[in-house]
Amino acid sequence: MTHPAVTTPLHPCGAESFSYATRLLDSLNARNGQTLRELCAGLDMARQSVSKHLALLEAANLVTTVWRGREKLHYLNAEPINAIAERWINQYDRARVQALADLKTALEDESMGDTEFVYTTYIRTTPERLWRALTEPAFTSRYWGVTFHTDWKPGSAMAWEEREGRIEDPEQVVLESEPYTRLSYTWHTFTPEWAKRAGFDDDRLAEFAAEPRSKVTFTLEPVGDQVKLTVVHDGFEPGSKVLRAITQGWPQILSDLKSLLESEGD
Repeated sequence: MTHPAVTTPLHPCGAESFSYATRLLDSLNARNGQTLRELCAGLDMARQSVSKHLALLEAANLVTTVWRGREKLHYLNAEPINAIAERWINQYDRARVQALADLKTALEDESMGDTEFVYTTYIRTTPERLWRALTEPAFTSRYWGVTFHTDWKPGSAMAWEEREGRIEDPEQVVLESEPYTRLSYTWHTFTPEWAKRAGFDDDRLAEFAAEPRSKVTFTLEPVGDQVKLTVVHDGFEPGSKVLRAITQGWPQILSDLKSLLESEGD
């Protein structure tokens, strides 16, 4: 199965349809995480038209969605821009490379609300293998440089190990664990040892440590011979410096995960 972004046309009805899609992306770029009702009100477009174009954008992986209770929230997704940058950036001249890099950065910075980061990618693998890649040290150490020590049961403690350093804290726990479907856990503690390895000074460590603990959730959905992986990292306050940092880190980690699984196969 080919990646949806390659096979799905964004504007099958011509320039007018393309204009609608662009307006929706502009609206999400201005304020991410909107419901269908909010998008309709903000753009003065018919609900049916908005729904149709959102479906096209989601199929193209330019928009990703997350359910919050009964509300379906829509977010810009930076993954297609990352794919373009990694696969074809060397074919462009210097000016175009810079323009593409600026667009990539802008989308990564905007593919979140004020309090969360949302990212969707499609990986040619199975849910079982992707689950192993998210949980087993033999995988995580290769694309992330991190290993987790836990039994992956809800409520169980987690120890994070990276660069010969170990982070343990009672609040580092598994929140949800449904094999091959959904995984969620709290983020690691910002310790002085971690800050030293990361090259943080005392002031930046203090800023990170003062923020509420965040959490990350992985949702796995089979799509043909691929798995749709959606990552939601939330629990941040507006203006979070940790959120800005993880927004730069997650796309690279997920790109390396995708490359590892697709290059090795089953």
